[in-house]
Amino acid sequence: MKEFYPFEEIESKWQGYWDDQGLFATDVKSADNKYYCLMMFPYPSGTLHVGHGRNYIIGDAVARYKKMRGFRVLTPMGWDAFGLPAENAAIKTGTPPAESTFNNIAIMKSQLRAWGCCYDWDREIASCTPEYYKWTQWLFLKLYERGLAYKKEAAVNWDPVDQTVLANEQVMPDGTAERSGAKVEKKMLSQWFFKITDYAQRLLDDLDQLDGWPERVRSMQENWIGRSEGTRVEFTLVPRTDGQPDADSVIPCFTTRVDTIYGCTYMVLAPEYPGIADLVKGLPQEASVLEFVKEAGHLSAIERTTDGDKNGIFTGRYVTNPYNQEQIPLWIGDYVLVEYGTGAVMAVPAHDTRDWTFARKYDLPIRISIQDPEQSLDLATMDDAYTEDGIVVDSPPFSGMPNREAIPQMGRHAQEHGFGGPVIQYRLRDWLISRQRYWGAPIPMIYCEKCGMVPVPESDLPVLLPEDVEFKPSGESPLKSCASFMNVTCPKCGGPAHRESDTMDTFVDSSWYFFRYLSASDDTQAVDTDLCNQWLPVDQYIGGIEHAILHLMYARFFTKAMYDLGLINFTEPFANLFTQGMITKRSEKDGQLYKMSKSKGNVVSPEELIKSYGADTVRLYTLFIGPPEKEAEWNDAGVEGAYRFLRRLWRRIEQTHSLLLGSKELKPVVDEMETPERNLYRKLHESIQRITRDLDGDFHFNTAIAQIMELMNAVDDLGVTESSSPQARAVYRETMETLVLLISPFAPHIAEELWQELGHAPSILNAPWPTVNEAALHRDEIEMVLQVNGKVRGRILVGATTDAVGLEQEALANKQVQKWIEGKTVRKVIVVPGRLVNIAVS
Repeated sequence: MKEFYPFEEIESKWQGYWDDQGLFATDVKSADNKYYCLMMFPYPSGTLHVGHGRNYIIGDAVARYKKMRGFRVLTPMGWDAFGLPAENAAIKTGTPPAESTFNNIAIMKSQLRAWGCCYDWDREIASCTPEYYKWTQWLFLKLYERGLAYKKEAAVNWDPVDQTVLANEQVMPDGTAERSGAKVEKKMLSQWFFKITDYAQRLLDDLDQLDGWPERVRSMQENWIGRSEGTRVEFTLVPRTDGQPDADSVIPCFTTRVDTIYGCTYMVLAPEYPGIADLVKGLPQEASVLEFVKEAGHLSAIERTTDGDKNGIFTGRYVTNPYNQEQIPLWIGDYVLVEYGTGAVMAVPAHDTRDWTFARKYDLPIRISIQDPEQSLDLATMDDAYTEDGIVVDSPPFSGMPNREAIPQMGRHAQEHGFGGPVIQYRLRDWLISRQRYWGAPIPMIYCEKCGMVPVPESDLPVLLPEDVEFKPSGESPLKSCASFMNVTCPKCGGPAHRESDTMDTFVDSSWYFFRYLSASDDTQAVDTDLCNQWLPVDQYIGGIEHAILHLMYARFFTKAMYDLGLINFTEPFANLFTQGMITKRSEKDGQLYKMSKSKGNVVSPEELIKSYGADTVRLYTLFIGPPEKEAEWNDAGVEGAYRFLRRLWRRIEQTHSLLLGSKELKPVVDEMETPERNLYRKLHESIQRITRDLDGDFHFNTAIAQIMELMNAVDDLGVTESSSPQARAVYRETMETLVLLISPFAPHIAEELWQELGHAPSILNAPWPTVNEAALHRDEIEMVLQVNGKVRGRILVGATTDAVGLEQEALANKQVQKWIEGKTVRKVIVVPGRLVNIAVS
């Protein structure tokens, strides 16, 4: 055995061995004792830094641990390979997106291998390959057949930098684009949507099934779905004075406070409300209204809805309140969003703060319809809206009722009279999937002047991305100017037609990839139903909290839709979800903590660290840095500490190599042990118990590694030599073997090498995980903490079988305790067996 820890040599050796032996290749024909462990597949951006590595190292450690626990582990990997960065690079450099994407995949794949992260590479997928996106297109057609994919003109979020549409979920709270950081604008475009709103209640209800998900993620999804119970009220447009008919004479609104409707003095539409141009056509206000709508489109949602100045414009039109037949003015206001409710708001300034501000600014009427039962409201003295509960007033026939009792009655009144009624509304909006870019899965639809919109026949899939395209950030898909792609024959009538030029949002690709791993090379079907039903839901899904709404919501929607299509027999994709915390590092520019990024100058490359210290050191430090679900600060000095520990482990086995090999036939026998080895043996099995609990629970790798380090300290304290007793040598041998087994999920290369040096055949992955010897845990004496009024004042060793009365007596007799209770009255003694005695005095 070499004296110094040769990490470069052994890591290369064992990475090759794992590949050659196919130790992570899984035969999925049997799902007995299965464990599907999945890391969110990455976008191939080019290179990974140590912050990215946390996700993959955690997943690899889990997979290795589960293998040693006897599970049939499936751990595949692939690439979320479509997306804007590759296309933007093509615009700048001329490098085709496919070329840069596959170059990046090769780089990242080598990085994962260098970390010692192993996968079933026979199941590798890349969403940008025709073999994959053929089936993405097929699933689109299936959703279209069920009415879950549709096209309509809508106000959309427009990214002026990336020149494409964004889903609501891709707009940050400050109104900027998630990827580019540009200020998002509103734009009217004809777009494709998935009808995720049809699944809103199921998505909400089934959150109760997800016991293995973090409560934070479930809460985020619940809030995003945003179920509200309220009333639909249909206001009618007052006919135009010029006699021109309106396309739609009804403007519906949704309200949770129908009890206030007799105080409604005007109505406000969102600037994006459909049909505004027709509403004001030919009116004196037409030009100014349309200019206001245009300007409002440049404001972010956060700018429009936060406290502050509210802007609006009168349309020149009126609507009728169906409850009291009053005609009220119709306004457009920038504080109303089309995404919420119906995009129309019944304005009750006396009882809504935003409406109050708006009404005061534009001198609109304010009328009290809910009276404060404690102190009568008077508009002359009010300086803001009254938003609390109270008594309904001036609202016949509901006057005098407590407002909460009035709400259901007023809802029934609307229903009985045909102008609305009780409804359930959701904040969730349909998923906008159209993207005006090239590097995505083409939407498989054809447009024919004679036949209209025609789906591409399944036999013609995939609709391939052409290579002869010109990349320009024009706001239109580059596919539109590619005649060889656009011009086709209508599959229905045989006449001239053209293709859809938009591509699908990349989140469509990632909404079903976890099914495809089971049959990655099957060119006859999107998913293998039998295999999926055996292996899914995924047992453990691992990824970032940033995907709590976007990817995870879409994946849940796809799973439910695929269930309805009869493709699978389950309705949730991921049984357990683990969201790792972000690794941060101080910026070299300003010394502040940030997420790792090139712009902040705080990226740590794994290559240099692996070259200097080895992959196991990087893995060990990454897992030891802190609780894996929490944010952690990267510290280069900590890497040195992890390296020293592995080097110390190597040297201990190297220096006692002959002793260890010579003790192979010795077996620990508790009754024959002296106290020193008995204590180490107990420590060993306590460590097994705690580490196993850490790994079976919330993946507390940091505390598991701390236990290993403590166990190593206990080994050093024993000081076993060739001349030590047989039991001391037997305990030492078992402890060192177990140490190697326990550290193997975290530092697999050194563990493989040391396992072989200890006389075992490779691989350590085939060795069973250590189990606890209950007899080893037995203690004749235990340490008890002594407290006085809750503060620690001492510790004592007592017999393990001492009862509560005996523990109380021992505690009161303790000299350290007596100093703190002298001259005081003992009011109560609390005994917690096996832990502490607390004495309450006064």
